[in-house]
Amino acid sequence: MSKHLFRVTLLLWLVLTLTAWNALRLWTALTWRNVLNEFSTQPTSTVIAVSGAFWVIIGIILLWSIWQKKVWAVKLLLGASAGYTVWYWSERLIWQNPHPNWLFAVIVNLVLIIFILFATKSLTREAHERNIENPKVD
Repeated sequence: MSKHLFRVTLLLWLVLTLTAWNALRLWTALTWRNVLNEFSTQPTSTVIAVSGAFWVIIGIILLWSIWQKKVWAVKLLLGASAGYTVWYWSERLIWQNPHPNWLFAVIVNLVLIIFILFATKSLTREAHERNIENPKVD
């Protein structure tokens, strides 16, 4: 079993938590489809289910790639975090009612993005060290 740095372990837990959260959104959207469509004005249960399924798939791929120390995991992580941020804020601003805790959401979002940027340095270093330990033989 490979030993990950503490930052990478926290990153894995973050990705796992967001993946589980979106799995719960997917399950809820499918289970409560009729209630959501009857009482909500925006978005429909289909939109919630599709976005939940999309982020669950991305989360699983990301978890596996980080765990396996794939070189491309860093690019996927950066792309997924940027995409998730855009998706979260667009959903929050377009479909949801205004919340008084917008400043808290901005601060948490910035802290998570900064943490992800620092963790990507650890991922890059681990992938580099792995390539040094296992050089390619032609």
